[in-house]
Amino acid sequence: MAELVFFSGTMDCGKSTLALQMGHNHSARGRIGLIFTKFDRMGESVLSSRLGLSMTAIEVTDDLDFWEHIVGSLTRGLRVDYLICDEAQFYRPEQIDQLARIVDELDIDVHAFGITADFRTQLFPGSKRLIELADRVQVLQVEALCWCGRKATHNARIIGGVMVVEGEQVVVGDTAAATTGLVEYEVLCRRHYMRRMNSHSARAAARDADILPFDLDICPVPPTA
Repeated sequence: MAELVFFSGTMDCGKSTLALQMGHNHSARGRIGLIFTKFDRMGESVLSSRLGLSMTAIEVTDDLDFWEHIVGSLTRGLRVDYLICDEAQFYRPEQIDQLARIVDELDIDVHAFGITADFRTQLFPGSKRLIELADRVQVLQVEALCWCGRKATHNARIIGGVMVVEGEQVVVGDTAAATTGLVEYEVLCRRHYMRRMNSHSARAAARDADILPFDLDICPVPPTA
């Protein structure tokens, strides 16, 4: 039986790499599928991994109807065995409903990949709906690491080296070092997320520029609003 599976984790945990590997594995066994993505860091209509791998994909727009798209493909005589949906956190809840319908009524496997929560620790609408509807939610086992070496559990938005917790939910950036003033993202453990201590501020507080501080006394909890 077909399944709707949500593969989730923080940034840098290998979601897109797994999506690419899964697409390769299915294709190598003669299965035919469609690849979807939205707001990929490399631009439109591409699914890419930070390891340097990529493949052509269908860009998911807000007005894309998955059900109509797949039914239209099948009506034209095309074969569709599975869907790979990357960056699914950015999909509209209605689109997740359409994916579930594809699984249930067309018996097509859907493998969705995405981040669960945003930089404010709030669920993305697409991820929330996937958690509600998926047959399985699978947390990826490749651990992303905070600058302190602990397991990273939260996604932080950094602007000009400073962690921010307000702003638009969707702002495309990357985990690579950004030019001052531009948006970048960093994964943090819960302790350093709560203390607003990203690697930039940690280095600024360090006595030695080459050594990051690990003492909690120098990264106090910020006051609540």
